[in-house]
Parts: sequence; structure tokens; C-alpha cells
Amino acid sequence: MQHEHWKRNLAVCMIGSFTTIIGMTVVLPFLPLYVAQLGVQGHAEIVQWSGIAFGATFLSAALVAPLWGRLADQYGRKLMLIRASLGMTVATALIGMAQDAWQLVVLRLLTGLLGGYASGSIALVAAQTPKERSGWALGMLSSTIMAGNLAGPLLGGGLPALIGIRNTFFASAALIGLAFIGTSVLIREDHHPRKLADRKEVSAAKLSSAQKRAVIAMLATGVLLMFANMSIEPIITVYVAELSNDQGSVTMMAGIVMSATALGAILSAAFLGRVADRAGHPRLIVSCLALASALLLPQAFVHETWQLVVLRFLMGLSLGGLLPCVASVIRHSVPERAVGQFLGYSTSAQYAGQVLGPVLGGLVGGRIGMGAVFIGSALLMGLGAVFNYQTFLKRRPA
Repeated sequence: MQHEHWKRNLAVCMIGSFTTIIGMTVVLPFLPLYVAQLGVQGHAEIVQWSGIAFGATFLSAALVAPLWGRLADQYGRKLMLIRASLGMTVATALIGMAQDAWQLVVLRLLTGLLGGYASGSIALVAAQTPKERSGWALGMLSSTIMAGNLAGPLLGGGLPALIGIRNTFFASAALIGLAFIGTSVLIREDHHPRKLADRKEVSAAKLSSAQKRAVIAMLATGVLLMFANMSIEPIITVYVAELSNDQGSVTMMAGIVMSATALGAILSAAFLGRVADRAGHPRLIVSCLALASALLLPQAFVHETWQLVVLRFLMGLSLGGLLPCVASVIRHSVPERAVGQFLGYSTSAQYAGQVLGPVLGGLVGGRIGMGAVFIGSALLMGLGAVFNYQTFLKRRPA
């Protein structure tokens, strides 16, 4: 259903997603310091608790994303955005009051359980935007989400030195609180709660074989996208150290390498979304996956850090259009009454990629070699391109 306020809703969702993503990622640079401040001693223990606390949010968010999507279909997507922004405001402020590591982990779990603003925004924008503009609109939203992932760690690296770690959490909570106010006041949605019979119909909705293939392909694509982005996280600093002659700049260069992919995706998302609206979302998905596969392979054989930066930036350009296309294909492939539910499944699949990428990347990099991580990721992306081609573009016999 199209909506006369879709442009204003898009703007609010972009700002709200940007601020809430910052709230989730600002903790990255100083999390080990906060864990130590909470009384954990010993390098190994601090690293272990930091990993658990960081992963807790994404684990709980993956588990509840389909639930929030289903409730959004039934009771309204604006209501879910209000719930997410208010819940994250409270949870983030409470993290700043934590007294031990267990409380930190529980509150990070709570953040994931109560959150979901960005995924809720995708559902709202996908449902309200005219179909011929959905790729562009979702591309704009995707750009702000990725910008939040980039800005969060940057702010987290500077704010604690200026205002302290606990006050950084309080500042983040205040920022998310602004998203709560803006969402409550500015977003317009014409939604009427469904009757009980209608809710049962939604839960029992059966997709055709073509719709099922499309949804499965999009879930797999979401996993592959996040896997390709995150698989190098555990090895990148060591890999840059092997390439660099200046060991004093390894950390800085590793940060540049990781940021290059996000920057490329931010720059290309809206443009590729517009291209997809004209050329077709499946065609762009196949092209982007194939190009990303081709760009991953030479990353295993670079000799200079700048070569890796350029290749990661180009890969980001190629991947920027994938998330908007995934959301658009799902929106066009399932009944209107179940869009939020299936976009919730897509969000869970993407979180799975965020978890699997670093785990398998670290395992393969440590046991086989760091080049094998890039080669393996390239093969997976190539298989994803073939799978999507077979699903959407290959002519089937009559």
C-alpha cells in the first residue's frame, strides 16, 4: 500500500536508524576497557567477556527479529519503531549503570531483544514506498544504516576520553531518545489492527513455489553479504601486518581497510537502488554478487596495503545495492500482510552471517592461511550469483 507521507517517513527512518545504529556500535572501541572497569582481570578474561557482551546484542536481535516483524504486520510498523527506540534508550542508559560483567551481558542481550529499529524501518519503507521507487528509497535507508555502523566506532574512539565511558552510554541513550521523539511525532501510518481471523490467515499464508524460491534466495543472499563483509574481521590486523613495512601504523591501516568497504557501500547504495528499479532487482543482485566474487579473489594475493584498501573499497561499491534489492525482492514476493514477518527472517539471516563470518574466518585463517579466507569467500559469493541466476533469470522450460 502506497502512502502520501512516504518521503517524510523515509527521512525520519533514516535519521532514526542512523542514531540507533550508533547506539549499538559506539561501544566497540572501548568495550574491553569497560569490562576491565567492571572488575574483570586478566587479558584472556577481558577478551572473553568483551566478545560475549558484544555478540549478545546481535544474538538476541536475530532471535526476535521475525517476531517483531510479525507484530508489525498485525499492529502497525510505527508502533514497533516506537517500541524499539524507547527500549533501546532505556537499555543503553542502564548499560551505563552496570556494576559487573554479568549485568553488562544481560543488558546487551536486552538491547538486542528490545531493539530492531533499523529492520523495522526497512519494513515500513518497503511497505509504503511506491514499487517503482522502492530500490532508491531502500538504498538511501541502507546508506544511513551503514553510515551509522561507520560513525559509531569513530565516536566511541573519542567520546570516552572527553566525557568518560559511562557518560558515553548516557549520551548514546539521549541520541536514541531523540529518535524515539521524532518517530512518535513525525511518522504517519494508516494502520488498523487486524481481526483475529485475519491474523490467523497471515500466519497460515502459503507461498507459491516461485515465491518460496525467491525468499530462500534472498535469505541466502543476506547471509552471504554479511559473511563476505565480516569474514576478514578476525584476521585483518594480522594480514595488514604481513603487508606493511611500518609496524607502527598497522592498527590505523587495519581500520582504514575495514572502513573502505563500508564507505564504498554508503556511496553506491542509493545509486544501485535506482538502477535496480529500472533494470530489475534480481539482475542487479546477480551482477553484484559476481563482481564481489571477482574482487575478493585478488585480495588473497596483494603485496601492498593500498592494494587491499582499493579492492575492499571497490567491493563495497559492488555490495552497496544488495540489501535494498533483498528487501525489494521480498516485498514483491510475499503478500502485503506478511512483509514485516519475512523481512524479519531476512534480518535474522543477516545477523547469522555477521556471526558465521568472523567465526569461520578466524578458524580458516588460523588453520589454513589468511589467503584462504578471501578465496573461500569469493567461491561462496560466486555460488550465490549462480544460485540467484538459476532462481530468477534462467529461462525455465514451458
